[in-house]
Amino acid sequence: MEQSHQNLQSQFFIEHILQILPHRYPMLLIDRVVELEANKKIAAYKNITFNEDMFNGHFPNKPIFPGVLIVEGMAQTGGFLAFTSLWGFDPEIAKTKIVYFMTIDKVKFRIPVTPGDRLEYHLEVLKHKGMIWQVGGTAQVDGKVVAEAELKAMIAERE
Repeated sequence: MEQSHQNLQSQFFIEHILQILPHRYPMLLIDRVVELEANKKIAAYKNITFNEDMFNGHFPNKPIFPGVLIVEGMAQTGGFLAFTSLWGFDPEIAKTKIVYFMTIDKVKFRIPVTPGDRLEYHLEVLKHKGMIWQVGGTAQVDGKVVAEAELKAMIAERE
């Protein structure tokens, strides 16, 4: 049953994120949610370190965080917003749901992300109907936009 959780807490730490999202190392791309307003917006971040596995090959002498992983981090952030907007912080329900992304549009990469950066995701709900969510926003480092995208997702039952 769909409901709205307007009185949801606004910050979530890694132990909370792990209870809602199914992603695990090395594909969990959110370290902390720092702002969440149900059905409206979310801000989260990932600290980029030189120890990330992908820097072994992307690129060995000039490490750059892959743009597709920036978009994946935005997608995970949007999925966290959609799930918690509908069901609040409920790890038991989270075990039964999964977020599938349907479309990724208007993607632009503006500035490379490198080790030592704090990659911030800022997303807002563009549209929402039932289990279909459309979010859009930016990824930023030091207040500068490094990427932007619009994403559409569907929340489904896990099998």
